[in-house]
Amino acid sequence: MKQNNMLAMILAGGRGSRLHELTKKVAKPAVSYGGKYRIIDFPLSNCANSGIDIVGVLTQYESILLNSYVAAGRRWGLDAKDSGVFVLPPREKSDANLDVYRGTADAISQNIDFIDTYSPEYLLILSGDHIYKMNYAKMLAYHRECNADATIAVIEVPMKEASRFGIMNANEDGRIVEFEEKPEHPKSNLASMGIYIFNWKLLRKMLLTDMKNEESNHDFGKDIIPTMLNDGKSLYAYKFKGYWKDVGTIDSLWEANMDLLDKNNELDLNDKTWKIYTEDVTALPHYVGADAVIDRAFITQGCVIDGEVKNSVLFTGAKVAPGAKVIDSVLMPGAEVAEGAVVTRALVADGIKIGKNAVVGSADSKNIELVAKRVKGDE
Repeated sequence: MKQNNMLAMILAGGRGSRLHELTKKVAKPAVSYGGKYRIIDFPLSNCANSGIDIVGVLTQYESILLNSYVAAGRRWGLDAKDSGVFVLPPREKSDANLDVYRGTADAISQNIDFIDTYSPEYLLILSGDHIYKMNYAKMLAYHRECNADATIAVIEVPMKEASRFGIMNANEDGRIVEFEEKPEHPKSNLASMGIYIFNWKLLRKMLLTDMKNEESNHDFGKDIIPTMLNDGKSLYAYKFKGYWKDVGTIDSLWEANMDLLDKNNELDLNDKTWKIYTEDVTALPHYVGADAVIDRAFITQGCVIDGEVKNSVLFTGAKVAPGAKVIDSVLMPGAEVAEGAVVTRALVADGIKIGKNAVVGSADSKNIELVAKRVKGDE
């Protein structure tokens, strides 16, 4: 069912600094995931599967690769006459004379003219750096049923982790009565997923007012949502049940990839009823040598495995030479592990080579080791 009365805007301008060298030259939503995907594939595929025809992708930091990738709307079936994916870079200048979005709300404010072109009744706002599958049409139905001014998708997190998130405190009917940004002592465990549906006419008025407020952060969490609550607007929490991962750190990106090894993983990338669309990369089938040892692995096309792979995820074109061992690790596209090398509890970045007999990572390490530079081995 087409959702022509709802337009989607994906906030994809984040720097992703906690991913270190992985986002040194590419925006966080363009980072590789799950063998052959990019993080941005998930919200875009969700839009296509939910019947949303028009999607604006708001880019900013290191956006050249992301812009060209997103511009190919056909990847997600959004290239028909009345549909499309549109790249929307910032237009306002910062003090350093660079084009910037000053905050999440400002990103939408700078594109009011684009949104008005389609006269939507509802505006769906998404983060471009989370991994999950969600039917936004069901969320819209809930929004309408509640006669809400805004609906915010939430997910229940362990109480001990709630202080890491923006928390929505709601009553028994699901109406939000309070919003707390990363509270030290959280009152509930309903964490905001950064997914919002607004009635566009109301949000438009609020954004125009916010633009004139010099004291505002121009942010949904810090300004727009608190103002709506203070004004007595009806905000409702839409409880999402399913797989959702904020891959903002090396450890969480590693975990999200390792989750694919679980047969009961709710993400299920092979689900034909909710396909995750991506770039169709031409590559040979993966090759497993006669002496290779594989135990619980997620292997993508183009991989060449002659060594040992245990409890690991290998992206397109990864290579493991004879005598090499890859244990509890993630090899991103084109990563190579030479003869006799041992890689343990590590995430090896795109195209990185690990030399002969080199040892990377440790089974006893608390954190996952990011390998973003060539590791020399025996010459």
